[in-house]
Amino acid sequence: MSVQAPYGTWPSPIDAGMVAAHDGRPEFLGSVGEELWWTEPRPEEGGRRALLRLAADGQRPPVSVLPPPWNVRNRVIEYGGLPWAGAPRAEGGPLIVFTHFADQRLYALEPDAPDAAPRPLTPLSEITDGGLRWCDPVVLPERAEAWCVLEEFTGEGPTDVRRVLAAVPLDGSAAEDRGRVRELTGDGDRFLTGPRLSPDGRRLAWLAWDHPAMPWDGTRVMTAPIADDGTLGTPRAVAGGPEEAVAQAEFGTDGALLIASDASGWWNLQRVDVEAAETAEAAEPGRGPTVPRVPLCPREEEFAGAAWKIGQRWFAPLPGGLVATLHGRGAQRLGVLDPETGELVDAAGPWTEWAASLAVIDSRVTGIAASPRTSFEIVELDTRTGHTVVLASHHEDHVDPAYYPEPQIRTFTGPDGRDIHAHIYPPHHPDHAAPAGELPPYVVWVHGGPTSRAPLVLDLEIAYFTSRGIGVAEVNYGGSTGYGREYRNRLRQQWGVVDVEDCAAVARTLAREGTADPARLAIRGGSAGGWTSAASLTSTLTEGLYACGTVTYPILDLTGWATGETHDFESQYLESLVGPLSEVPGRYRERSPLHRAQRISVPFLLLQGLDDVICPPIQCERFLEQVKGRGIPHAYLAFEGEGHGFRRADTMVSAVEAELSLYSQTFGLERADIPPLELRT
Repeated sequence: MSVQAPYGTWPSPIDAGMVAAHDGRPEFLGSVGEELWWTEPRPEEGGRRALLRLAADGQRPPVSVLPPPWNVRNRVIEYGGLPWAGAPRAEGGPLIVFTHFADQRLYALEPDAPDAAPRPLTPLSEITDGGLRWCDPVVLPERAEAWCVLEEFTGEGPTDVRRVLAAVPLDGSAAEDRGRVRELTGDGDRFLTGPRLSPDGRRLAWLAWDHPAMPWDGTRVMTAPIADDGTLGTPRAVAGGPEEAVAQAEFGTDGALLIASDASGWWNLQRVDVEAAETAEAAEPGRGPTVPRVPLCPREEEFAGAAWKIGQRWFAPLPGGLVATLHGRGAQRLGVLDPETGELVDAAGPWTEWAASLAVIDSRVTGIAASPRTSFEIVELDTRTGHTVVLASHHEDHVDPAYYPEPQIRTFTGPDGRDIHAHIYPPHHPDHAAPAGELPPYVVWVHGGPTSRAPLVLDLEIAYFTSRGIGVAEVNYGGSTGYGREYRNRLRQQWGVVDVEDCAAVARTLAREGTADPARLAIRGGSAGGWTSAASLTSTLTEGLYACGTVTYPILDLTGWATGETHDFESQYLESLVGPLSEVPGRYRERSPLHRAQRISVPFLLLQGLDDVICPPIQCERFLEQVKGRGIPHAYLAFEGEGHGFRRADTMVSAVEAELSLYSQTFGLERADIPPLELRT
């Protein structure tokens, strides 16, 4: 029999420590010979990323190859990219190269050697002025080099930077001599991904794009022949363009170039005749790709996503010509595609979401997958038998699954009748229920990006709230990925309008239909989600809707962010999200929460990492100055050593408990299991 208690007051075994301990997921999965390698978060070790190795026989548990404080992560484009690569050797075990977060150097490791200590391959430098960063490597023992992206800062400003493809000697000779690094490309492209070599090693492919485009706006597929001495011939654009985003390019085992392009309005797989495209581009330079491509499986589904990190992999060619690929609408599942027939067969199993990280060993493809009842696991599909098995990072129920939420996939109607996709997580507890007639409080969760998506997977932070009697509504507002380019483009010049309206439409519908208490609605988000949350709390479009809000490492001042207060990657993102600053400066001011602070009338919590270079603390500080003395209850928690996205266990515990305390105080909930958050006016 259920115990009756008001929503938001239920006891729960899911505490903030449990949330922090299981935050994050495996990432950057790859194969080295018959072995699998990947990175995993270690919140309890200061948030470092460990490098894991699974032996070929799969009979032993994976081992962490490097002890603390080694942190396998990099800061290329600040969001980072593929931080490691490896190659098998006939003797002595594999050779691994990786980037270490503390100094951003590229290191080599021979894990099976008697003295298996990392040795530097690149020079030590300052992180900003003259700084060198590396990512998305490919290890080429036959050339005694690792080819990768080099990001080099040329001045003190965040946009004083250049990026090229570079070849780093594996003998360590460049560790003290920058001149030993061989640059493969020139400075013609602002951004690029790492190299992808054809099976015969005679051609290279990569993606490139330039300001003000983001990689989901428009990219170019570049190819170049590789000479015997390792130099590149003339690069040619063989696919892509200003209004075509190619998310991934990869050579198949037969040498054909496969790409994930949104030319149809959806990221679909295509085959490109590279030689014909290079010839056509050489005949008419600058005209752009003109050679027809072969669609492999045309569908109104996404076979790729937004490239927030360099080196993500949505598809992987298999021996024999098949292609393992992620696909779907609003979710991504794993399938195996026969390019000749267009037949696509999905992997069996309970997993509903697969991360953009695939590895291939013979006929087996391995990925990182989760579901609403399981966390992300390392899952292998044998394409010959169709059998799937969990190899590592096995999901464990650290609490009775009866406390997990029961999500609903819903589509709401917004202004002008437009669809809004969302996941609704009602309050859920196995032993508690609210008194008859009481409606629950709900918090609208706004994902970051904004060109991103909230996946439908088990999230203990959501369960932390739902098991206490607070509902969660995750909104994939217009601008989110997963629903085609038209849905994604809704946010063009409408940031701060469409996202705010869509979140409000979901909240109002939940209240109107009797799902949520209209007097106890809140909004929260981080990064771009922090922007939408703050914009919602200061907008006339949502006046009186939200009772409070949590704003985490946000953008609050558009003009400041567009004029030097962020990193190079997103420094011109607002040109498309808001409009050209030179043409619509008033729009930058009128939409910024900083200049609408006088409108905020409800309590709020502001959370910020003091080392954040993407959304710097100065924006929060200016906003607080505008709020000071206005009698609005609020709290500001700033965390030393944290950047954009919290990674340390103690930080995450403080943030989650502070957020619950804000809701408890605002909604009048009695809770004694969290420290009270001091709200100042």
